[in-house]
Amino acid sequence: MQLVILDRDGVINQDSEDFIKSPDEWRAIPGSLEAIAQLTQSGYRVVVATNQSGLARGLFTIDTLTAIHDKMCHALTELGGSIDAIFFCPHGPRDACLCRKPKPGLFKDIGRRLGINLTGIPAIGDSLRDLQAARAAGAQPILVRTGKGVYTESLLADYDFDDIPVYDDLNQAVLHLLKMDEVY
Repeated sequence: MQLVILDRDGVINQDSEDFIKSPDEWRAIPGSLEAIAQLTQSGYRVVVATNQSGLARGLFTIDTLTAIHDKMCHALTELGGSIDAIFFCPHGPRDACLCRKPKPGLFKDIGRRLGINLTGIPAIGDSLRDLQAARAAGAQPILVRTGKGVYTESLLADYDFDDIPVYDDLNQAVLHLLKMDEVY
């Protein structure tokens, strides 16, 4: 099975320090939805793994989060793309959960539910916690410079991530993945 795991905020859509609290605040990063559609049309399953601590903070409800995800998925459908599943951590930074990135719980749950080993599975994110969770689960971390990515790139050597691929955005990362598929 060809699978790609994506972070949401800062990779697929514009991020905000104030959180994405409504469907109206959700705005796709240019080219990101088209990139996901390319993955879908090339036979990849696409799964999202996202921290959504705004739930724990009372900034939005599960119904609002569902509406945000519905908007994202509908926009993807119009382009011929799809997301197979969205895994999210609803907990806050101080909660003692196992699913909040940088812990690998979301990734392990993905592997368990899909019945696959995540070793080498591409996991694209924009933050250090995305990369740490991916690596801890055995996935292949990939950084994009959108969202917090430029800042995160400056930290890579300090956290032994200087060997991971870095791309300007999701579209560039996907083009590379698809090109590698042609080689193999």
